[in-house]
Amino acid sequence: MSAPDLHPSDQPECPAAGSGLLPDELRAWMLLLAATGMVEQRLKSVVRESLDVSHDEFLILCLLAERPRTALRMTQVADLLGRPKTRLTYQIACLQRAGLVTRRSVCGDKRGVEVALTGRARARLRETSVLLAETVRQAFADSMGAEQRAALGALVPALGEEAR
Repeated sequence: MSAPDLHPSDQPECPAAGSGLLPDELRAWMLLLAATGMVEQRLKSVVRESLDVSHDEFLILCLLAERPRTALRMTQVADLLGRPKTRLTYQIACLQRAGLVTRRSVCGDKRGVEVALTGRARARLRETSVLLAETVRQAFADSMGAEQRAALGALVPALGEEAR
């Protein structure tokens, strides 16, 4: 059975809290990484089929989509995504050739370059957003059983209390 075919009840049982070497928070982080890995694997194929871009290019589009009225500097995009600037330059060039982003020099800064979504990219994201959101939701549902959800849920109240 492949990973996408697994159901939460087919997942390995989560060890009882405090039963292993790792503290609960680190255990929960590892569970979250495993779940997001499954989401990423599922999204890769759906993104390729529906938008005809790579997963990394999709992440750039999503980041720019969250800034509907402004462009972002290339350095900001690289920092926010934790990507090397050289790799980002290649990905932005691919997105620009596909007509999904524009690139322009920053006024008053010879080296600064800004990128923004095109209208075409906005339309394609609107068209595919329901499918992509359902892919994420289903991948999380399939990758996490009750024990995994409980372990991750236990972190949320702790985070909320520290913010006060």
